[in-house]
Amino acid sequence: MNIIDRRREGGKSLANRQRFIRRARALVKRAVREASARRSIKDVEKGGDIVVPADGVREPVLRKGSQGGAREYVLPGNKKYIQGDTIARPEEEGGGSGASDGGEGEDDFRFALSDEEFLDLFLEDLELPDLAKRQVLGVEETQPQRAGYKSSGPPASLSVARTMRNSLSRRAALGRPRAEDIAAMEAEIARLDDIGGNDAKVAELREELERKQKRMRLVPFIDPLDVRYRRFDQVPKPVARAVMFCLMDVSGSMDEHMKDLAKRFYSLLYLFLKRRYGKVEVVFIRHTHEAKEVDEETFFHSRESGGTVVSTALEEMARIIQDRFPANQWNIYGAQASDGDNLPMDNSTTINLLKTAILPLCQYYAYLEVGHAKDDGGGDATSLWRAYELVVGSDETMAMRKVSHRRDIYPVFRELFAKGGANAEAS
Repeated sequence: MNIIDRRREGGKSLANRQRFIRRARALVKRAVREASARRSIKDVEKGGDIVVPADGVREPVLRKGSQGGAREYVLPGNKKYIQGDTIARPEEEGGGSGASDGGEGEDDFRFALSDEEFLDLFLEDLELPDLAKRQVLGVEETQPQRAGYKSSGPPASLSVARTMRNSLSRRAALGRPRAEDIAAMEAEIARLDDIGGNDAKVAELREELERKQKRMRLVPFIDPLDVRYRRFDQVPKPVARAVMFCLMDVSGSMDEHMKDLAKRFYSLLYLFLKRRYGKVEVVFIRHTHEAKEVDEETFFHSRESGGTVVSTALEEMARIIQDRFPANQWNIYGAQASDGDNLPMDNSTTINLLKTAILPLCQYYAYLEVGHAKDDGGGDATSLWRAYELVVGSDETMAMRKVSHRRDIYPVFRELFAKGGANAEAS
């Protein structure tokens, strides 16, 4: 018999691909993160080639031990070398990971990941912190729940305990003799037969024994009526509902570079939420000197500009929470991106709103300050950053990060939404 594999080439090595990813998972994940830092927004969801160091994917091999055992071997003689001579290592041709004066080198291992594999590895250890509040939303997701017993079902759901209990109740109600009683009666008849002279008593016992044996045959140990199977009903499964508020400063102080950084952060956040959570609402709020809720297209592409009053965005967020997202039913999260500029007189209002109206309702609130490389690090902190530092010091549900270059977006995003929270990651 001839077996011809007519599958497309891409599916033949699926098992090998999965085995390789499992074995070199740490190296592949690191390569995915490095590749992600160089990508544009439109390429975030795409797979592609990654480079893994060749020394990290070598297969284990078995070699003879240099110690122990008895070995016999013969070395051929020669006319060129004598004992104690050193032999130079021969040069090897071929490309490598770098130049070498000894002729040695090794190519890095290139591996192609699909879109699904790339995103799974990149988002693998990210989560929304403290996703706790759960509600029954409907019948989209169900789970089995014990609902008593039934008289028919598959063998796997047979309830032995309930079946035996029914059998015992039925046998007791119908007076089925016990096997121990019959055995004792048979032993008594045998004893009287050995003694002799008790024919009347023996005849009476034999008659009684016959009646008991007949009743035992008529009343079986287990009857089909006794059999019970565990019953399960599908009930709606409580799921965690979450809402993510995306607040972005689009005032005149936010130049194109800063807006690009903010958009990249929110694009990655939006992708993460859509892929990892099925019951997450996303609310987009843009603000200048006034704030309003907008759709996704307007949030990412509108060119509206103006002054800066941060408190308006927090007021809009608090209003939407009160109107549509009760805090006792929803897990509430916030992510804010700004260049740090704000009216000095508005900082106290902003802090007060955070402490009294936003953070008490939020599971987690992340602040991302965007700027230029010269402003990052040792430069003076912005007024909004200094104001928020007063809040972060006393509230672990809030985290702050700065970013000044595209390559920093991915590491900062991972810090903010790593399992355990940004504060745990930073510590």
